[in-house]
Amino acid sequence: MTLREQQSKFALMVAKLIIHAYELGYDGVTFGDAFRDPRLHGDFGVKKGYGAANSFHKKRLAIDLNLFKDGKFLSSTEDHRILGEWWESQGGTWGGRFGDKGHPNRADGNHYSYLE
Repeated sequence: MTLREQQSKFALMVAKLIIHAYELGYDGVTFGDAFRDPRLHGDFGVKKGYGAANSFHKKRLAIDLNLFKDGKFLSSTEDHRILGEWWESQGGTWGGRFGDKGHPNRADGNHYSYLE
């Protein structure tokens, strides 16, 4: 599958994810990081901790979503768990699992990415 085909599939998956968030009762969804331009962040961004050199954000295959419920911004990984687990069931990778890989401080609950 080409990168463009992966990006198109990912965009459709994200659309379904947002619709599902509203179905679950979240009353707002906004975009966090959707694309990290390597020309802007590049090596400097990696040195500053702003994403790995091979970040899926730089390939347009990852997005950070901000969730709201009752008008309140939900910032914890646990706030995203039900949506993240649904995303995984659809074939995506959820950042809330990053901490499960031996790095407890790396959980990134609002991160949703394409699974190759």
